[in-house]
Order: sequence, then structure tokens, then C-alpha cells
Amino acid sequence: MKRIILVSAFLSASLFFAQKAKVYDSPGYTINIPEGWKSTNDSDIVNIFPANEIGAITISEYHDLNLPKAEMKKFILALYKSEDPESKIKESKSRKGYTEYSYEYFDEKDKLFWITRAFQKDKDLYLISINCGQKFWNGNYMNLFNETFNSFKIKK
Repeated sequence: MKRIILVSAFLSASLFFAQKAKVYDSPGYTINIPEGWKSTNDSDIVNIFPANEIGAITISEYHDLNLPKAEMKKFILALYKSEDPESKIKESKSRKGYTEYSYEYFDEKDKLFWITRAFQKDKDLYLISINCGQKFWNGNYMNLFNETFNSFKIKK
């Protein structure tokens, strides 16, 4: 009986704390936006962020971009002016023929965590990144950013 009550309590708590999300639907991709978060689209660069603006998820898409696969890791490191070795960027094949690149970076000066994923196929590139202040990168915010980040899906 105690086990049933304990399991019920955990399930109720997880449902209570679960965040509802709406879908941001673009012609090339979708991503879930947590309830209460905002989104902007400035010249096809989408920003998704909590109302208190402690961080953001930024999505950029590029088509007809002539960026050789051999230069992709250098491109990602240059975004952050990072001195990290290229080996710190993980590369894998993803569905739909895209090569996925993953990179995590901590900006010591601004105390920001950056997590970046890039999806490249031929001349198409989708770049999605999280930036969040160090003091907020824990608990619920970290979970919400990661859930949102991981809900990104390319349509084509």
C-alpha cells in the first residue's frame, strides 16, 4: 500500500510540474516552446526565451551556404572566438542525411553557458544554440532549456 501511495505521489508531482508547450512551426523545422516563454523572429533568426530573459535559444537556418564540411568545426569555434581544439566538437550522422555537430562552451568573461548544435547537409545548415547565465543554469531552467532544445526537429 505504501508503494502505491509513493508511486502515485511521484506521478502526481511530475504531472503538476510538467510544462505545457506550444509548437513553433516554420517551413523548415518545428520546436516546442514552454508555456510563458516568448519567441521573436528577426530576419529569420528565431529567439525563444523565458519572460525574465535569463537566457535564450537561438535558431538560424541557411540555404545555399557554401561551407565545406571540413570547415564546419572551425566555423563553430569561430562563433565563440574559442581556443578549444576541434576535437571538442562532437560529430555524428543524424536522420534525414544531416551531419550533426554538438559543442558546449562556457564564456568565462560573461559567465554564460553555450550549447550549440548544427545540422549540415549539402548547402543547408540549421544552427541552434542555448545561452544561459551561469547562476540560472541549474534545476528547472536547465531542464526547460534542454527539453526545448531537444524538441527541435527538421522537417525536410
